[in-house]
Amino acid sequence: MWRLWLFGKNFIKIFEAGEDNLEMELWYTEKQTPNVGLTCTVKGTLFRCKTEYQEMAVLDTFQFGRMLVLDGMVQTTIADEFIYHEMIVHVPMCTHPSPKTVVVVGGGDGGTVREICKYPSVEKVILVEIDAQVVEASRRFFPEMSCCLDDPRVEIRIADGIEYIHSLQSFCDLIIVDSTEPVGPAVGLFDTPFYQAVFRALKDDGILVAQTESPFFNADLIRSVFPRVKTVFPSTYFYLAAIPTYPSGLWSFTMGSKKYNPREPEGTFIPQDTRYYWPGIHRSSFVLPKFVQELVE
Repeated sequence: MWRLWLFGKNFIKIFEAGEDNLEMELWYTEKQTPNVGLTCTVKGTLFRCKTEYQEMAVLDTFQFGRMLVLDGMVQTTIADEFIYHEMIVHVPMCTHPSPKTVVVVGGGDGGTVREICKYPSVEKVILVEIDAQVVEASRRFFPEMSCCLDDPRVEIRIADGIEYIHSLQSFCDLIIVDSTEPVGPAVGLFDTPFYQAVFRALKDDGILVAQTESPFFNADLIRSVFPRVKTVFPSTYFYLAAIPTYPSGLWSFTMGSKKYNPREPEGTFIPQDTRYYWPGIHRSSFVLPKFVQELVE
């Protein structure tokens, strides 16, 4: 057996040679911690490039379908993207009675925008993505997610999300931080000055939601981020979703709200064409296991 590293530490091509045959398998491994990884077989690498900000690849996997990988970390897959995008969008959107203007920081794959566009009350969606090549790759390889990027209500800004949020004042009803892990340009999206800028950018009844990683593998991050949001917003909430390709399979979201309580949602529109989200999941996602409660107490 011979092994050839194809793409950093995360791509391995394995050749198995016998007397009469030669078999080839392509494997992808995301090392989620020094001791744990997600590994799956790959049909092929559809696209790979080095952008100004990160290393990007699109893989075609047997188990999860097409997969977007940034700097060796899984961002989204065709098989389970609906869970993440529905939960980061519909929980806050259904909490607010009538969200009209929504800003998405990150989320260049378009899945979050797709879910927001389901709401008839929405008049404007601004997608602020720092890396234009992520948007381009999604349009090409993930049409299921990028299908609403050309909706007339959607404006795409290729810009630094932190700088853009700092430029706003009482502008929007909802800000969704659909960011990568807190590395590189995304580090500042998890710090207090950014949350203070989000607070100023929101209207008087605005809502922030940010993805905040795994309670199993990123407990220290949650212990720091949740109190930071709590010092800025009058009410702060924490909720969960099960996403198979994300580290540990258990993922978290943090909500800062100026007025509305997500446990008593005020939205009148309930999206019907969902696969994970429904009102029962909305309520139950805030019921936390005891070890998670301890992280946010």
